[in-house]
Amino acid sequence: MSGAVAVAKNLSLPSGIEIFYREAGDAFKPTILLLHGFPSSSHQFRNLLALLAVSYHVVAPDLPGFGFTVVPPALDYTYTFGSLAKTTAEFLDALKISKFSVYVFDYGAPTAFRIALDRPEAISAIVSQNGNAYAEGLQDFWNPIRELWRNDTPELRKQLTDALFSPGTTKSQYTNGVTSLELLQQIPPETYTLDQALLERPGQTDIQLSFFKDYETNVKLYPAIQEYFRKSGVPILAIWGKNDDIFVFDGARAFAKDVKDFRLVALDTGHFALETHAEVIAKEMVKWLKEHQIC
Repeated sequence: MSGAVAVAKNLSLPSGIEIFYREAGDAFKPTILLLHGFPSSSHQFRNLLALLAVSYHVVAPDLPGFGFTVVPPALDYTYTFGSLAKTTAEFLDALKISKFSVYVFDYGAPTAFRIALDRPEAISAIVSQNGNAYAEGLQDFWNPIRELWRNDTPELRKQLTDALFSPGTTKSQYTNGVTSLELLQQIPPETYTLDQALLERPGQTDIQLSFFKDYETNVKLYPAIQEYFRKSGVPILAIWGKNDDIFVFDGARAFAKDVKDFRLVALDTGHFALETHAEVIAKEMVKWLKEHQIC
């Protein structure tokens, strides 16, 4: 599958936020929105953008709090998943994108699913790459974060900061679950190095702890999201790094309970599956989307 060039752009929203995003492909073709997760940015889609742009119009914004999107301090922005969904919807409106398919990963999943609850007619199809919507997908990794939901103390915040925002932890999110030296060597060090550099900017610790604290609201929304799956009939392709210990494979299987038009593809890799399987993911996506007449 040959690729096309992705372009880096900035867009000033009416709210005052300046969104950094990457765009590729013909704007007259069907749009795919790519939503990243923690601790990354649209940089994680640098390879997928080019691969999908042969057949689609593709946009990938940096969510507020991540990458190179700028949130002026004067806005007093609230770093919650509700805010991420609202800003992403504002971004789509500014680009006049009213109908799209969406690729969700990690934090991108609750962001997109909140948009879906508000605009169910806007989403043609969902590709979930380790983007969770079920309690089954949250296992041991989440235990310290669940404690934050129950008992938010300065001591616990310090423990989480030390455990979750260190260079070793950032790198491990890319390497854990990758099953061979050959695949590990495909992961360029600038991925986790860039993520870590951006995590270490002033104010980032509080921003990211706010998201971890607010993740509980996503779990409380799971029943409504699952009802949306049942009622809307939206087709879902779950293409999952099956060795992920952040959003485990049981979360991928769980979609089958509520999604009538569901396909599951298991990849023998970890959380950041695009670093080892971008071409496989792109081929599966394009084939599946075309089977659903999204072309």
